[in-house]
Amino acid sequence: MTEQKPVSKQKPKKSPLREWFDSILFAVVAATLIRWLFMEAFTIPTPSMENSLLVGDFLFVSKLHYGTRTPRTPLQVPLTHQKIWGTEIPSYSTALQLPSFRLPGFTSVKNGDVVVFNYPIEDQYPPDLRTNYIKRCIGIPGDVVELRSQEVFINGKPMPTPPGVQHEYIVFTADQSWEDKYFRKFGVVNDYRDPDPNNHTLNWQPWQQFNDSTKQNELIGYKVITTKETAEKFKTVEGVKAVTLLVDQPGTGFGVYGGEQTKWNRDFFGPLQVPQKGQTIQLTPQTIAFYGPVIQRYEDNGKVEVTANSVTIDGKAISSYTFKQDYYFMMGDNRHNSLDSRFWGFVPEDHIVGKAVFVWMSIDPNPESFWQKIRWSRLFSIIQ
Repeated sequence: MTEQKPVSKQKPKKSPLREWFDSILFAVVAATLIRWLFMEAFTIPTPSMENSLLVGDFLFVSKLHYGTRTPRTPLQVPLTHQKIWGTEIPSYSTALQLPSFRLPGFTSVKNGDVVVFNYPIEDQYPPDLRTNYIKRCIGIPGDVVELRSQEVFINGKPMPTPPGVQHEYIVFTADQSWEDKYFRKFGVVNDYRDPDPNNHTLNWQPWQQFNDSTKQNELIGYKVITTKETAEKFKTVEGVKAVTLLVDQPGTGFGVYGGEQTKWNRDFFGPLQVPQKGQTIQLTPQTIAFYGPVIQRYEDNGKVEVTANSVTIDGKAISSYTFKQDYYFMMGDNRHNSLDSRFWGFVPEDHIVGKAVFVWMSIDPNPESFWQKIRWSRLFSIIQ
């Protein structure tokens, strides 16, 4: 009597629709994990980092450098940030909010790093879903930051100036026919259009007409946002009478961090110490102006009320405070066209997204010709 072998059962073959679904599901899960854990792609929408980073640059941001954050808002449509693609429908739910932790990284934020972070004062979104900003880290926890006539000092010592840093200049010339094509020769490009006309800052624009009494000519001033090296080139152009650097004068503060009592401005700012985890400060009217918003917004202290002279937590007045996390001071390389820590304050450590590593693609939004649409020289360039 022969023994019969058991009949093996074959798994039913997946339908083409099921295979497509499984492939898409795997791709979404893999892309979500890579985006959260390792690296994420971003694009530069505004000129606040010119000339270091340009409008139309596409870059990769490493999450591994500083350590990946665990999600605070886990109920979210995969591969979205604030809205579902192409709609105004929120892509997340705040029904579940978790404490945020950071996995170990292989470095920490350093002075001079180009960092992506969540915009701290954007209260309509959870902290981990606030709009992504990119700036250069000027001050790390415990640093004393100061600007003296546009030069940055850290702990009383000058900080090396990145090569792409820009400021505002007035170029005085008798030639009133300069247009975008002319300025493009000098790398000064109006590649950004803010939809809000009140925030319509251009890299070049006619500024004011003057009368040159010595030669009976009418001069025009062009306001140009550019580097120091390019400003020197303008001085050699025929017909240019003068190139003047615009510097805000000390004591003429306008809307900068710390309130009107300081009279700081974008060119003369500080000295101001960046808060450090474990640091204890005494609360006075001056320190409340600088650190009261930090205690109220970012330290998870419950109900905090801040006045010009007092801070209360859950109804109890406090005279000193110990910070629970580290903070950073960020500035754009386009120093006269950047909304940064000089205006809205410090970046909490739990808002840090990652380190900008390299530009993998760069598209000129307003090229002179189709063939110049891609900025070939910027492809796969390391971010300095």
